[in-house]
Amino acid sequence: MGIISWIVFGLIAGILAKLIMPGKDPGGMIVTILIGVAGAMVGGFISTSLGYGDISGFDLRSLGIAIVGALVLLFGYRTLKGA
Repeated sequence: MGIISWIVFGLIAGILAKLIMPGKDPGGMIVTILIGVAGAMVGGFISTSLGYGDISGFDLRSLGIAIVGALVLLFGYRTLKGA
């Protein structure tokens, strides 16, 4: 269930990241949600590499990992695009 849960969490994390970091994003809401999906995968990969576990199911810890990954990528995207 790993990659499927990352995608689902990514959709949720992208929306929540947009709510946590409001502002005008280059690309709009769709790009923000896609960044959320990528952020969830990055967050899951990093947490697995550091030994904190992976996104293996729908729980608050996994959602937190996905949101943090989405926020990091959203911040980087905004920095690169100059928004």
